[in-house]
Amino acid sequence: MTDTAAPRVRLPVLRCSWVTQCFLHWPYPPEAVRRLLPQDLEVDEYAGSAWVGLTPFVMTDPRPHPLPALPGLPRFPETNLRTYVRRPGGRRGLWFFSLDVTNPLMLGAQAVGAPYRLARLRVTLAGDRVEYTGRRRLADASYRLVVRCGERRTRPTEFDIWLTSRWRAYTRRLGTLWEVPVEHEPWPLAGATVESLAENLRDAAGLPPCDEEPLAHYSPGVRGVRLGCARPAG
Repeated sequence: MTDTAAPRVRLPVLRCSWVTQCFLHWPYPPEAVRRLLPQDLEVDEYAGSAWVGLTPFVMTDPRPHPLPALPGLPRFPETNLRTYVRRPGGRRGLWFFSLDVTNPLMLGAQAVGAPYRLARLRVTLAGDRVEYTGRRRLADASYRLVVRCGERRTRPTEFDIWLTSRWRAYTRRLGTLWEVPVEHEPWPLAGATVESLAENLRDAAGLPPCDEEPLAHYSPGVRGVRLGCARPAG
């Protein structure tokens, strides 16, 4: 099981919304993922597998706390490749293999090891069909994904919650493991059907090929996201 309730982030440094979010997940042998992690993190397994997620979305209304959301605030796509980890005997969280983004201001998070890279990204929503495309600048890493959204899941499964209820991200910089807390409402989830997928982001991250079809979810998004200050993980 995982944490089901977000801890309170009392002093956020950034507030925003994450919308038009897709989750694709593949199972991997735990050892294939473990070799890509720092030594002070363990693979968080479900049903004996490590899970790798491709999660494209749009960030809206980003602003420093306590400023309110105002008309004209930027919105921009972001695409993450991630897996699920925990500290030895400690708390669960996310480890990002890559964070592709169009907004250069997000590159500031590289100071604590967040692997942000500039990319050309696009999200196109037409009815229940969403197309996501991306190409990393100065690198041969790209993807194109088309999904068709299904019905809202009014009672998410334990596995749905395990994949999406993560309240901290870990990064590593100059020998220090950092932790970034996050707070938001539970994801409203729907099933999704993958109509088209071509990507080499997993290959670029050093992951081996996986022949499994991805498990797909879609969410219209969460608002009022509160990101806390990065701190050394204790």
